[in-house]
Amino acid sequence: MKLKLGFSPCPNDTFIFDALVNGKIDTEGLEFEAVLEDVETLNRWALEGRLDITKLSFPAYFKTAAQYTLLNSGSALGKGVGPLLVSHRQQPFSEAEINEASVVLPGVHTTAHLLFSFAYPGAHHKSFGVFHEIEDAVVAGTAALGVIIHENRFTYQDKGLVKVTDLGEYWEQTMKVPIPLGGIVIKRSLGDALYNKVDALIRKSLQYSFDRYPSVSAYVKEHAQAMSEDVMRKHIDLYVNNYSLDLGAEGRAAVDTLSEIHRRIHTNA
Repeated sequence: MKLKLGFSPCPNDTFIFDALVNGKIDTEGLEFEAVLEDVETLNRWALEGRLDITKLSFPAYFKTAAQYTLLNSGSALGKGVGPLLVSHRQQPFSEAEINEASVVLPGVHTTAHLLFSFAYPGAHHKSFGVFHEIEDAVVAGTAALGVIIHENRFTYQDKGLVKVTDLGEYWEQTMKVPIPLGGIVIKRSLGDALYNKVDALIRKSLQYSFDRYPSVSAYVKEHAQAMSEDVMRKHIDLYVNNYSLDLGAEGRAAVDTLSEIHRRIHTNA
């Protein structure tokens, strides 16, 4: 049986899925067709039901939960892993200034957008772009502020940008739970038996990579968009952890908390 599997080319995802899609583990008769795209593209595709299994941001999952169900393995959750609000301006911003400033974010359906809206519900001058273009947009003055994710957490200072707010830290301090960034979902129509099999295989694939870490595979390097191995490891260290092996009760509770905030924000919009 062949299943279409979508995930991003970022090191955390390629690290998790390398063994699964490249024949390094026994896939027990399943074949996985890997489709690598940026997460906002995967979010849109999930809304269209295009893929059998896919990485997506949690706000996109909340909108597609009738069609997809969340797997226990493969998620990106944690502490100190949230998106950052950055600017080229060295002076601090007041909340009123942030509410009136132009802000570029990495996609309407991303967790970064939800966390920004949670911290700054009065900010309405938003635009959206591909995550790796946001730093340059702020440097060029296209927007006064930008919300950065992924490896840009490690590079924004090199471009003269400064942190305004750690949106993940704000979430953790306010809600007292880890930050749910993205999950792996599977179509409900595929049934419980396949859910359990795929869940176990993803966990096995991740364990395969963990067992060989800090070695970084050629597959991870191939898709890492010219970042150094040091940045790749920082990326993996930040976003891949025990929650990625199994969400567990704490991880599920954090997702439920984010779902409630998502519901409130969209009810009041």
